[in-house]
Amino acid sequence: MGSFLRLFATVFLMLMLVFSTGLVAEARTCETKSHRFKGICVRKANCAAVCQTEGFHGGHCRGFRRRCYCTKHC
Repeated sequence: MGSFLRLFATVFLMLMLVFSTGLVAEARTCETKSHRFKGICVRKANCAAVCQTEGFHGGHCRGFRRRCYCTKHC
């Protein structure tokens, strides 16, 4: 009986750890198309630099037409 309770407590604790890590709230990231970036977005670093001049945290290239999208935490 004692070993059953110890096994049950161990399994219960492991399940609590697994499920509690999934409940951590993550910050949302908002993004919008850059207004100052001109041309085709090839390098993420160039896009991020332009986005920082617009007041955003960073940026990345996206889509078939390779547009620069600026990102920030909302």
